[in-house]
Amino acid sequence: MEIDALIRPIPDFPIPGILFRDITPLLKDSQGFRQAIDLFVDRFKDRNIDYVVGVEARGYIFGAPLAYAIGAGFIPIRKPGKLPHDKLSEEYALEYGTNCLEIHADALSHGERVVVVDDVLATGGTAAATLRLLRRLGAEVEAFAFLLELPDLNGRDALRDVEVIAFLGS
Repeated sequence: MEIDALIRPIPDFPIPGILFRDITPLLKDSQGFRQAIDLFVDRFKDRNIDYVVGVEARGYIFGAPLAYAIGAGFIPIRKPGKLPHDKLSEEYALEYGTNCLEIHADALSHGERVVVVDDVLATGGTAAATLRLLRRLGAEVEAFAFLLELPDLNGRDALRDVEVIAFLGS
């Protein structure tokens, strides 16, 4: 089965001119979802990762099962106002506006090895903000892993000094 066939393109969402990649058909398909998770697990099972960092919200869908499978902890990167304890914040630009990400200030210690997981690499704004947050905490960012990359948007340019893995390209 080709899992990329289970990703549905939605034109003009969330605003005109954006082609959104809807992963809900993939999540609904038990075999497709298992294959997607296995892509991440196979890539990181022998990398001695301490924590999987998932970017809200779809990064949690792939990140949490990855953390479980490789015996790592899971750390969420959240949108503003969702974390109850002391936190660090980082603003970033999207294809269609700006946003902010937050992480608990005590989420990581210096030198802990992490892999960051999200569903789609587009312009790289979210990923770059995540990288800045993790480096402020002293984490060793081993890689960023995405289910899907939109290469025409040049998101890798925002992550030039870290390994970037994308299992599907469009």
